[in-house]
This record gives sequence, C-alpha cells and structure tokens, in this order.
Amino acid sequence: METTTISSNGESEVKDEIQGLIASLPSEKNWDGSPLYFYQGVWYPVFAIRGALSFQQHFIAQDTDIILASMPKSGTTWLKALTFSVVNRNIYSPKESPLLATPPHELVRFFEIDLYSKKQLPDLIQLPSPRICSCHSHYETLPQSIRDSGCKIVYICRNPLDQLVSYFHFSRKFKRENVKPLSSIEEGFDNVCLGIQSYGPFWDTVLGYWKASLERPDKVLFLKYEDLKEDIISNLKKIAEFLGIPFTDKEEKEGVIEEISRLCSLDSLRNLEVNKNGVRPSGLPNSSFFRKGEVGDWTNYLSPFMAENYLKIVEEKLGGSGLTFRTSQ
Repeated sequence: METTTISSNGESEVKDEIQGLIASLPSEKNWDGSPLYFYQGVWYPVFAIRGALSFQQHFIAQDTDIILASMPKSGTTWLKALTFSVVNRNIYSPKESPLLATPPHELVRFFEIDLYSKKQLPDLIQLPSPRICSCHSHYETLPQSIRDSGCKIVYICRNPLDQLVSYFHFSRKFKRENVKPLSSIEEGFDNVCLGIQSYGPFWDTVLGYWKASLERPDKVLFLKYEDLKEDIISNLKKIAEFLGIPFTDKEEKEGVIEEISRLCSLDSLRNLEVNKNGVRPSGLPNSSFFRKGEVGDWTNYLSPFMAENYLKIVEEKLGGSGLTFRTSQ
C-alpha cells in the first residue's frame, strides 16, 4: 500500500498508494451522508480511513504506552480525562490540571483522526512518556506492535442503544457541502442493524476487546460506561491499579481520588469554559463532545420495536460471550 524511497538528501519520502486501495473498497453512506469504507471487517468513516491504515502499518508501540480504545460516543472523552488525571496526578494537582484549559482530545490524541491523518509517519517523540493516545480501531486491527508489546489498553464500552442515539446526534453536527445528513434516526437504522456504522459492526469491536480482556487481563482492561456513571471512585482505582500506579493509602486519606472524580465528572468537564467554547480542527465545536451522557436516554428516540430488534441482534452476535449491557439507570 505504501512504499518508502530514500531521497538524495537521505530523508524518507513516503509514496502514497493508499488512495487506490480506498477506491477499491466496498462503501456505504455514513449517517452524516459521507462515505464509509469497509476494510478488514471494519467500517471506517472517510475522514479516518487513511489515518487508520497508516496507524496500522507504521505505529511502533513502547512498553510504557497507554492506549485508550472505544466505539465513538461511548465515553471516549470522559475516559481520556480520567486516565490523563490518574497518570499525571504527581505532576498536576486537580486545581492545576491542564484539563482546565485544554480539551481532553488535545491532551490525549487520536491515532486515526489526528496523528496519522495529518502525517503518515508522524513524529511521536514529542509526546511525553508515558504516551497516552486513543483509537477507535478494533482489537484485531491494532498494529501488531501494540499486541506484542507490554503497553496497556483500556477499552470503554457503552450499551448499544445509548451509543447508537448519541452517535446519531453527534454525526448530525458535521456540516458537509452537497451532503445531506439523516433527518431522523429511523433512516439509518436498518444499516446499523447490519453493523454498518462508523467503526462498526458494534458487536465485533466490543467482542474483540472483551475476549482480549478475558485472555489477557494484564494487557486489556474492559470498562463499562454505565459502571463509571454508577461508581466513578472504584473505577478510578481500577484504572490506576491496572496501569501499575495504584493510589496509595496516603492519597486515599488526602482525598486525591475524590478530587480527580470531581474534576473529571461529566458535569464539571461540560461546564469548563474551554469545553463550552472553541472549535476542533474538524470544525466541530468542543461542546459537541458533551451531550446528556445519561444512561437510558435512548428511550426518548428509539421506539420499543427498534430497541428490541437491535438488542436481539446484538445479543445473538455476542451469544455465549458472557458480555451483557445495562440499558437503564
């Protein structure tokens, strides 16, 4: 897909052959009207396919790396804030946290739609150690270096009904010339039931990380959005323990965990000036990454028939895995 040649001055020049591959891939319409491309079992949005392929081919993991993975609209922004705060708690107190002035997506950057979409061989040396980055890739499509290294993967999963509704609202915020986004959730529902959605099928991505977390619990931590909503304190402890930097007795007595949970609560993050204003490079306002965040909000948008039908499909796909979802508070 890509060949590398050496120029006369010794610099690496990457010859892009990805475009030809993309043109040959099966495609469908995404919810915002833009193309989705099917590659190695995954439906990639048009703005991520090049970066996803470059990430897969070129990323070299370090044992100290921390990879945050998710389906879109599953608590990604929240997980970034929580993990950044846990990892850097000895550098920044919650009152001095960069989160107060910088959106989580700038502190923990995406591989596919940021680092590798801007440059096929990005310079990652400037990222502080431990490097914390995120992706929407399926476990099976992660670079081999991630799976072979000692780096840690934290995956967050959200119940399929709330994820579906949240992504519908999010996708409608994309404004593209000559592209008409869906006017109702019913329009794209049949495709979603077939697994055709950004980084879908839903069941394949959650099942990949779920199985990996059971087979390699020291490598992959599987979190559920609904559990975080119910008890953020115990899940902060779980994240810290998994990353090998557990909270000390002294930190617990001094209320460090509670301070982080307050700073990183959805309400706190949503109401920070930096997240209420400003625009991402994609053109999306920072505020678009914070909607309701409620468990069970799907009841306001999906009919009982739609919800039952989709849940039945997901449950059949996950049959026998032991993975279950809570769809109400």
